[in-house]
Amino acid sequence: MIAYILKSAVLLLIFYAIYKLWLENEKMFRFNRAYLLASLIFSFVIPLKIISFETQFSSRIQLIELNELVLQKGSQNLESVSKNDFLSVLILVFYAFIVLLLAFRFAVNIYSFFSKIKRNKLQLVNGEKVILIDDAVLPHSFWNVIFINKNEFENGKIPVELIMHEKAHLQQKHTLDILFAELIQIIFWFNPLLVFYKKAIKLNHEFLADEAVNKQFDSVTSYQNLLLDFASDKNTISLASNINYLITKKRLLMMTKKESPIKIILKVCTVSAVYVLLLFVFSTKTMAQTVSNKADVKEKDIYTNDAIEKKPEFPGGVLAFYKFVGSNFKMPAEAAKNKFEGKAYMQFIVEKDGSLSEIRTMKDAGYGIGDEVIRVLKLAPKWTPGSINGKPVRVMYSLPITIQAEK
Repeated sequence: MIAYILKSAVLLLIFYAIYKLWLENEKMFRFNRAYLLASLIFSFVIPLKIISFETQFSSRIQLIELNELVLQKGSQNLESVSKNDFLSVLILVFYAFIVLLLAFRFAVNIYSFFSKIKRNKLQLVNGEKVILIDDAVLPHSFWNVIFINKNEFENGKIPVELIMHEKAHLQQKHTLDILFAELIQIIFWFNPLLVFYKKAIKLNHEFLADEAVNKQFDSVTSYQNLLLDFASDKNTISLASNINYLITKKRLLMMTKKESPIKIILKVCTVSAVYVLLLFVFSTKTMAQTVSNKADVKEKDIYTNDAIEKKPEFPGGVLAFYKFVGSNFKMPAEAAKNKFEGKAYMQFIVEKDGSLSEIRTMKDAGYGIGDEVIRVLKLAPKWTPGSINGKPVRVMYSLPITIQAEK
């Protein structure tokens, strides 16, 4: 999971850097819209390796390092405790709490829009549904409705350009982009890059809506002056398309910027090549590490565990495996007598049929502890084997064990 999170973060950073340095200042708003949304999708899909360029894997061994197993007892049967178990559960609970909190806020924001629709007057303006509300807010849109202050609308203080601006948001379905980005952020709330993606998506929406208004009225200067009248109003509505969103020099300049077809084609081709390259790099299962003693793996390659689509599983899960080792392990009498403390590093392979083989002591703690662990592992029932693309593979496990004296 950590490898997946890091890879998705790297992809998000690369795609966003390309957008800021290569695309944002170009008048290619529709392509940029597709690019930003595709970047979000690709960044979280590519690391899953749904598409793989590695096919020869059946004879290779995958390597997984288990969390440290702590054994603490005298010569009686031992109970196993993983140092990271409590921390893992705590992190999971905290993550779930934040997700639920953000999901609740998201639901409340959605409900507030539909609540306004039900409670306030609706009328058609230029073929679009307009909800007249008492709140002192600028025109904004959500889904298929435009929200306008009732008093200003009835007194004729809402220029038709503003309504056309919001109409452009509705026609181009910008709400779907915002909702999608919001859902992604709820799930991956811990990634700060998503804040910048949401900002870029919303700003690009404004470029598109501004372009639609200027094409219809063909009066850029007048429209720019109109926007500047609202620049000081910082009031925006979450999840809505707001006309006063980032009224900056860049937004005004984009209205007069000239398109360069050759430059656009060049940039589109370059970005497409980058996508293909990243897809290949992040979807290829490459060798990540080797074993110091090649005899241990019979000269075969070893890959990190992110190459395994379905990891081997001990009956009942990894905690059950720790308990199995702890309950069957018997402390050698000499080690118990001397209240020995130390570490042992074990290694074994889960075969394609789920049995354990090549059980070895990579570093013995002494007093025959390594031999005792080997005895216990030989008693283990068959695991559910690991697989890639539905085919079973051999998987090597590294198991660090800490021996603690009875307290």
